[in-house]
Amino acid sequence: MDLLARGVGEIIGGSQREERLERLLGRMEELGLKEEDYSWYVDMRRYGGTRHAGFGLGFERFIMYVTGMSNIRDVIPYPRTVGTAEF
Repeated sequence: MDLLARGVGEIIGGSQREERLERLLGRMEELGLKEEDYSWYVDMRRYGGTRHAGFGLGFERFIMYVTGMSNIRDVIPYPRTVGTAEF
């Protein structure tokens, strides 16, 4: 699911994990994924997985929506520009 705001775009994106083992294995086969490469994940579904979901909030986009700013660069608390971080 996504929460979209006019003039801003996606503020929140979320999804629910597939908990049905048969469906998960079928989809992996469709995509050509090897079960052994994902054995740790498949085992979580095989031995007691539960339904779960999550979401991510685009904080800068949320602030942009709340403040009515039209450019995301105006609401980023720590501007990111290429080549300015020295390690």
